[in-house]
Amino acid sequence: MRPGTGGDWRVPGEDLSAMEASVCGNGEIILGDPAPWFSAPLLAGGAFNLQVAAGRWIVLSFLGSPASARVGEELALLLQDPGLFDEDRLVFYGVLTALPHDPLPFLERSCASVSFIVDHDGALSRRYGAAEMPRTIVLDPMLRTIANIPWNHPGGHAQAVRDVLQGLPCVDDSAGVPLSAPVLIVPRIFDFPLCDVLVEFYEKLGGKESGFLFDVDGKTTKMVDHRVKRRSDLVVAHPGLREAIRSRIVRRLLPAIEQFFQFQATRMDRYIVACYDSAVGGHFYRHRDNVNIGAQHRRFAVSINLNKDYEGGDLILPEFGRRSYRAPHGGAIVFSCGALHQVTPVTRGRRYAFLPFLYGEADAALREINNAKLHDSAARYVADSDRLFPQGEPGGERRAG
Repeated sequence: MRPGTGGDWRVPGEDLSAMEASVCGNGEIILGDPAPWFSAPLLAGGAFNLQVAAGRWIVLSFLGSPASARVGEELALLLQDPGLFDEDRLVFYGVLTALPHDPLPFLERSCASVSFIVDHDGALSRRYGAAEMPRTIVLDPMLRTIANIPWNHPGGHAQAVRDVLQGLPCVDDSAGVPLSAPVLIVPRIFDFPLCDVLVEFYEKLGGKESGFLFDVDGKTTKMVDHRVKRRSDLVVAHPGLREAIRSRIVRRLLPAIEQFFQFQATRMDRYIVACYDSAVGGHFYRHRDNVNIGAQHRRFAVSINLNKDYEGGDLILPEFGRRSYRAPHGGAIVFSCGALHQVTPVTRGRRYAFLPFLYGEADAALREINNAKLHDSAARYVADSDRLFPQGEPGGERRAG
């Protein structure tokens, strides 16, 4: 049976119980468990972040020192079929414990689906149990380990890896049943006149390049990189509009979140109208909304569509396949800030949306503490500036509405 189809996931020619016992004995990687997240430099420049790479089958081949003659031999066998790897389905990352004396052979193999990571101090290899024996570890689209094949595998390391990879299904079939992401779609949060007012508000005043959060030297700052994100935002400062937004969120959206997610939101981060414009290829590549220090307080992301006369701009949660999601005009789509997601490029027209984050009291306290971890140029959080219930406790306003 193929991995991901509900059958036997064992590596061909190896007893599963013996293999798992060996791995458990190392105290590192256990088959079926989530793989530890990490960031590391790429040989070709830039960095690799495992948590962003989810949503594909991932091969982490811990090769050890590039000075070993066997590294080239194993790579030649592992990568002999270029058609096996694909950027959207199956990607390969070779992990080297040192910079190669001649990086050219590795760079010549590099492409969108094949890259090489430099594990300068060997910490990553130790973390994955590959310090003593090079090995290849295969992860599913949700970053759980499905194979851990050492170089001394009796059937041959590279052949065992290839046998596993050749049996992998497409990402949408990785669980053996159709997957649906844990999103909540709630229609009729904003009435159409309010949607129109917010769009007109944006068109009159215009937006600014929003960028994205990035941690540098332990502090969160904002960066702009059009390869990652292209969107302009306008902060809604008008008291009347803010109150109209707040009251509808409280009366129409929060009860559904409490009912289906069992979470009581009391705070809301951001009152912004966002615009993804097809004229500049508006999009937002794969990301999570709460991994940066300055965003750890965020619990649920909300996207309320303010118009419908556009194409593209849909939500995809890659860990759950390639299915796309879209909130209805005036309706909301809600999902965990910890979920990997992306917004596909808008290909016609402009997509306007109201994009807040919801959280609770303990999260607000964390947000205040994290003020000290923001870059000097970042705006500080002002306590109690984000309350959804400024006049009292949650519950009364919802019942009155």
